Amino acid sequence: MGNDVSVAEPLPSTNELALERNRLAYDRTMMAWVRTATSLISFGFTIYKFFEYVNQSGQTAPQRRIGPREYGMLMIITGVIVLAIATFEHYRAMRKIRKMTGRRTYSIATVPAALISVLGLVALIAVWLRF
Repeated sequence: MGNDVSVAEPLPSTNELALERNRLAYDRTMMAWVRTATSLISFGFTIYKFFEYVNQSGQTAPQRRIGPREYGMLMIITGVIVLAIATFEHYRAMRKIRKMTGRRTYSIATVPAALISVLGLVALIAVWLRF
C-alpha cells in the first residue's frame, strides 16, 4: 500500500477570485445582451413575414408611413446596433481585466454575439430585398 496523500495546490488569492467573478459577470451580461438582440431581430423578422403572409392571402392592409416592413427593419437594426454596442463594451471590460492581471483572458460570449450579428445582418438584407 502506497501513501495516497497528494499535495494540494495553493488556493487563489481573494483578488484573483474577485477578478474571475467580475469576468464571469461580464460574460453573463454579454449573454443577456445577446438574448435581447436575438429577440429584437427575430421579432422584427417575424412581424415582416407575418404581414407579408397576410397581404398575400388577399387581405389588404391600410397604407401607413411606417408599415410592417419598415417596423421590422427598425427592430432588426436596433437589435444589431444594441449587440454591437454591447460587444464593444464587453471588449473594453475584457481589455481592462487583461491589464489588471497581465494574463490573456478570452470570453466565449463573443462567439454567439458574432453569430447573432451575422444572423441579424442576413435578416436585415432579407427584409430590405423583400425575400
